[in-house]
Order: sequence, then C-alpha cells, then structure tokens
Amino acid sequence: MASKRNAALEAMIEEATVDAYNDDEQRISLFTAIEDHSILPFTTTVLGVEVAVTKIDLTDDGIVAVCARGRNRQRIDLLDLPLPTSPPKGAEWIDAYRYWAGR
Repeated sequence: MASKRNAALEAMIEEATVDAYNDDEQRISLFTAIEDHSILPFTTTVLGVEVAVTKIDLTDDGIVAVCARGRNRQRIDLLDLPLPTSPPKGAEWIDAYRYWAGR
C-alpha cells in the first residue's frame, strides 16, 4: 500500500517540478501546485487549539501555513502543520511536498 502511495506522490512531484532544475525551483513549483489545488481557509488543530489556515506562503526556508485564531496569526512550517482528520481538498499536494522534502 505504501509503495502505491509513494508512487502517486512521486508522480505528483514529477508533474509539478517537470521544468524545475534545482531544489529552490522545485520548492517554488510545489508551492504553486499547493496554491492551485488547495481550498482555503480550512480548520485544523495546533497544540490543542482550533485555528484557520488562511494562507499558504513561500519563505526563504520553505513553505509555511499562516494560521489564524481571532486577531492572532502564526506561521507554521507546512512540514509541521497537523492536518485535520478529514483533510481539505488539495491536501494530497501538501503530502507530496512533505514527501519531496523528506527525500
């Protein structure tokens, strides 16, 4: 089962990064795919607190989720963001990014 999932993630990564030639270009391509396929906002729980993920952003260090609760905002690395039990549309692209980052 895991190898089928990994193969699907590899195919998504290949699709997103076909014209990317280094890690920075690949990260930008995956960010674009996440942006294009995600439905925002979505709700998740961070450290026991429900937050809304209102934006996905690209930084020099990686891809982050901008989480909001009331007036408070916090950027959380997408690698560390817990997804809800019922993942939002486009979450498979977050999985692809995580898989790419872990290789």
